Amino acid sequence: MDKIVSLSDGESTVELQKYLSSLTNDQLVTALTNSALRGKKAGAMLKGILKGSPPGSSEGANRRLLVYEHLIPLCESGDLQAEVAADIIGLLMLETHTLSGSSLAKLATLFVDAIKVGKMGSGKSLELFPTILTALAACAALSYGKGELSGEEYKKQLINSLCSSRWDPQCVIHLTTMFRDVPLSAEELQFLVDKVLRMFFKMDLQEVPPLVYQLLLLSAKGCKKPILDGIVGYFRDQDDRQEEEQKDGVNLHLEVQTIPQDQLRHVEGTVILHIVFAIRLDNELGRELLKSFKTSYGDLCPFSVALLLSVARIQRYEEQVFDLLKGAVIKSYKDEQLQQGSKFLQNLLPAHCSVAKMILDTVKNSVFGWDHVTQGLVQLGFFLMDTFGPKPGPFGKSTEGPVTAARTPSQQACKLGGQMLLQGFKMHEPIRGEILEQVLNRLVTKTASPVSHYLDLFSDIVISAPMILLESSSKVTETFDHLTYLPLGTVQGFLKAVQPLLKVSMSLKDSLILVLRKAMFSSQLDGRKSAVTGFLLLLKNFKVLGSLASSQSSQTACLWGVQVDVHSRYNSAANEAFCLEILSSLRRCLGQQADVRLMLYEGFYDVLRRNSQLASSIMQTLLSQVRRYYEPEQDLLPPVKLEPCITAHGDQVYLQEPLAHLVSCTVHCLTWLQNTHQAANLNADDSDDEENDEGYKSELQTILESMTRRMIKCELEDFELDKSAEFSLGSSVGVKNNIYAVLMMGLYEVLMEYNFISANYNKTRFEELLELFHRHHKLSEILKEKSGKGRGPSHKTPRSLLSLGFVSTLITVLFRDNSQSREEALSVLRSSGEFLRYALSVAVQKIQQLEDTGHTDGPDGQHSDRTFRFLCDMTSVLMWRYTNIPRAVEEVGKKEKRCSLSQLCLDGLLRIFTTCQQRYPEKMAQLLSAMDVEDEAEQDDVAEMNYFYIRQFQRALFTQLSGGEEDFNSREAQVLVGILTVLTRQLKPSSKQFVQMITWTVKICKETSFEDSAFCKGLLSLLFSLQVLYKTPASLLLELCQDIHSQLGDIDQDVEVEKQCHFAIVNMKTATTAALLVLTQVDRVLDEVDWLIARKKSQTTAGQQDPVEKAVTLQLGTLLTALNELVQAALLPGNCTITLLRELSRTYTTLTTLVKYVTSRCVPVKLSGSHLTPQCYSFITYAQVYNRDKCEANSRAKLLRETTAIPNLIFSIEQYEKYLITLSKKSKVNLMQYMKLSTSRDFRINAATLDAALQEQEETREVEETQEPKRKKRKQ
Repeated sequence: MDKIVSLSDGESTVELQKYLSSLTNDQLVTALTNSALRGKKAGAMLKGILKGSPPGSSEGANRRLLVYEHLIPLCESGDLQAEVAADIIGLLMLETHTLSGSSLAKLATLFVDAIKVGKMGSGKSLELFPTILTALAACAALSYGKGELSGEEYKKQLINSLCSSRWDPQCVIHLTTMFRDVPLSAEELQFLVDKVLRMFFKMDLQEVPPLVYQLLLLSAKGCKKPILDGIVGYFRDQDDRQEEEQKDGVNLHLEVQTIPQDQLRHVEGTVILHIVFAIRLDNELGRELLKSFKTSYGDLCPFSVALLLSVARIQRYEEQVFDLLKGAVIKSYKDEQLQQGSKFLQNLLPAHCSVAKMILDTVKNSVFGWDHVTQGLVQLGFFLMDTFGPKPGPFGKSTEGPVTAARTPSQQACKLGGQMLLQGFKMHEPIRGEILEQVLNRLVTKTASPVSHYLDLFSDIVISAPMILLESSSKVTETFDHLTYLPLGTVQGFLKAVQPLLKVSMSLKDSLILVLRKAMFSSQLDGRKSAVTGFLLLLKNFKVLGSLASSQSSQTACLWGVQVDVHSRYNSAANEAFCLEILSSLRRCLGQQADVRLMLYEGFYDVLRRNSQLASSIMQTLLSQVRRYYEPEQDLLPPVKLEPCITAHGDQVYLQEPLAHLVSCTVHCLTWLQNTHQAANLNADDSDDEENDEGYKSELQTILESMTRRMIKCELEDFELDKSAEFSLGSSVGVKNNIYAVLMMGLYEVLMEYNFISANYNKTRFEELLELFHRHHKLSEILKEKSGKGRGPSHKTPRSLLSLGFVSTLITVLFRDNSQSREEALSVLRSSGEFLRYALSVAVQKIQQLEDTGHTDGPDGQHSDRTFRFLCDMTSVLMWRYTNIPRAVEEVGKKEKRCSLSQLCLDGLLRIFTTCQQRYPEKMAQLLSAMDVEDEAEQDDVAEMNYFYIRQFQRALFTQLSGGEEDFNSREAQVLVGILTVLTRQLKPSSKQFVQMITWTVKICKETSFEDSAFCKGLLSLLFSLQVLYKTPASLLLELCQDIHSQLGDIDQDVEVEKQCHFAIVNMKTATTAALLVLTQVDRVLDEVDWLIARKKSQTTAGQQDPVEKAVTLQLGTLLTALNELVQAALLPGNCTITLLRELSRTYTTLTTLVKYVTSRCVPVKLSGSHLTPQCYSFITYAQVYNRDKCEANSRAKLLRETTAIPNLIFSIEQYEKYLITLSKKSKVNLMQYMKLSTSRDFRINAATLDAALQEQEETREVEETQEPKRKKRKQ
């Protein structure tokens, strides 16, 4: 070794060559191995050997080849030090270009064979392989088999052989790294990438990130999309497998995991970082990533969502990523809605993949240290809530009362944003502050639009983590300062949400009280209302020890979310002092505007129930307020002073004191106290409190009884009201009289409720109650009569002041109470038909209010559980009253133009079912089971019980339809159909009850021939809503179109239409209504077809016709046949004609889309060309001629609307024909043989009309010639 080195250092190479020639191959190899292993002078010795082996001589070339063949496996063996191996490979790389073609070929084969047998584990010598391949490609010709190949071709063969062979998983990373330095054609690169991506599944999970890194570096050569798709696809498969294993584990109660979840998530996190880093350096890679997800959200998965959110941190991609995800979310929800609402689509396509689930999975996975994803999650959450949150209604007002279930895609997307933020808040400490700050900022700044979704999120955050939130209490305190300037609804929601925090943080409570005290003196009315709201909430939630722990109060506490036991933190004496101090602040409100007082009266009852220790203070306040307006002189009438209840400002009159609400609040508080004390007295005997309470109790009872007695004696004149008084809202006198009348009606109602409760079923007291009602009724009738007249603003029926609980009790005893002891007293009330009608109409009014706003006036109105219980009670009564009292009993009242009691019961039931479906969707079964079912067995099965009631209403409707048309009550029949529609929504489309319901509905439609448009509309709407969930409605539409054509006759009066009658419900009077409904369904079917075509566009496949194409063709074929019938029917001008023209135009647009993107076999050319198009042109002529005749009768606007639809239709037809011609040329099939070229134009000439006009002109000219011409007038 030393000799070779010393000779190498000398000047003469001849000596060196001689010495090397004297050594045998084995000696040379041994010397090389020894020096390499020792690491001493290995590089110098190798240089010497290469120097003494000139590539020109055959001996030198062979020796060089020998050195290469020996050193390559030696470096790969792992026996050498890393620096030595690197030196050796470096020297060999420098000399590679000197090797002959055959030597290069041998070395390349050596490498390929070593890789095939898995001997390239360490990958050190692989750095040499690209140099060998590059040198090989430069060779002119190489022997291959029996022939010759160019170097480039030889290289291709080697790469092909290498990529086709089996790779050892250990050398995949080294090979990928090596190929970065090998010049590759596009096909070779694609082949290589596919090979590497397939190897992912054979590798250890920990080796995936470095391989991904190498692949991303390789992507600089090309194949960016396949590389990204492959990486995402691999992790999608891993996630799916993990999910399957978790499901299996849950089912088998075993822990089955091939890959630990945390390990997989950490690897995914690392890979995401690698990809984001690569995208920062390579714009093209980022564009490819976004492009691959823009076409279809079906490719998304939790991993790709996380990847996109990480990419969003790069500024130039931020907007694109959020728009892409927003679009994917809303499209996913829309597609899901479309698929759920159509049996046709459900049968045709697999179950829908939910983007929302993927996003929530990403949130869940981000707990494994994905800090680079969390920021994107927060931004996306707020982006969805901002974009899809509730929008302001007309005049900036939001729609009242949020509906519990998110129904529309926008509502669902908004809810998803909230869920993301809530989960993120719970999981990640670093983002909590930002989420809270952003939520509170939006509550403060978005005063012009609804913020209910942010309030819900804030409330959920408080409930889920109150103690964590206290760490950021300064942010909440800052928000308190803005309360005075916020809308009242926002303040109420915010204060309710923050209640649990106030119970555990003294500083927060003190800050809030300071703000509320300031607000009490605000110049803005809303500010003062906010103060009252805040103080009342505090009173309800800070319980004074010793208050009655009644079931009501515990239920009320749950209403605000988290219950915290405050007695351990603050003593009850402090709470009592605090509550009394608040009460003294609230007393100041009794001198403010009516709105502020009203809030106070509505809140006192809840405060009392929650904090009964404050009873004395509250009752004294109410008593002193009542005294102001009560006339103590027993002989004087009326018993109340109405003058102080109003105030004037300029020529305007306003209500100052809502007297009826004041008395109502007093009555409810007094009643509750009496009930609770009676219950308490049964358990214990404590007379001290009783003595304190007796004073105001007895005085209030005296006042109320005196008021009742004197109000019965009062005539309208005592209140300066009579039949001749002015009630128009246009003058100040009329407004004043209106206020008086409404106050009086409210008082009568409050006294009726008080007397009913205190009467204890005493006949005399019930007679007094009836007297009060007659007074109320008389006043109500005058107001109705007066409001019908006059040109001023119309008068609304005031909301009843009876509480929901009382109304529920009242109708129950009136209709269902059979106890002998009460019979005599109740007969007094039952004898008055007007009173029964009044009780039911108030019940309907209360249910309507609950449906619209989610709560009712009066006690328990805000308490959803109690409200639902009252609904159940009322449902039972109304159902019993409707089904058990024969209609014959009410025939007498039919001549009057008013609803019968049965009709009112039905209205109530429809409202209850609708309200329950909207506000308490999960409690529908509970509501139905509350009704008295005779067959107890049916109560076990929810579907059976639901169908039991459906059968009841079917029977009622059948009875209506069995009589003659003169006995038919259209309004009642419509309500029955409405109830059936609501109840059938509870049936599963796969159940036998659903099929029975469809069969029954079809039978009714076929057999009922009443000429009632409104009933026909309801019944057909029910039929369509059931049909789409059972099967496609296309064949049903065809039959209905034939019936409509048959009933209305043909547009050509000379043609006699074949009489068809599939559905008797379609007749001359109802045909137009039916046609409009049919066209709505046509629109829906076209929606589905368009959706299917759009799906096909993104996945076009040649070859055999698939089921989707076949289904689209069949749907369109049936639809075109149906429209062909409808377009020949002599429809009346107006809405129906315009809608038909629009739907025809849309049909041709859909056909055009089909022709553009799908093969010719899918298009029903013959049907559209030879059948429909000619009829369309005939219909256009008919519509124009008919309109010209009716021009005087119709409004100009309607005429214009109709005429704009015609050019649109002609354009659609011609576009369709244009693309058919293009398709004919492409497919070499003459598709135009069925098409008749268009002739319908705005400038077309109708020969017959022209002849008639010319003839008329000729006649008038002859007449003028025979007469003397008139002298022209000169212009002035």
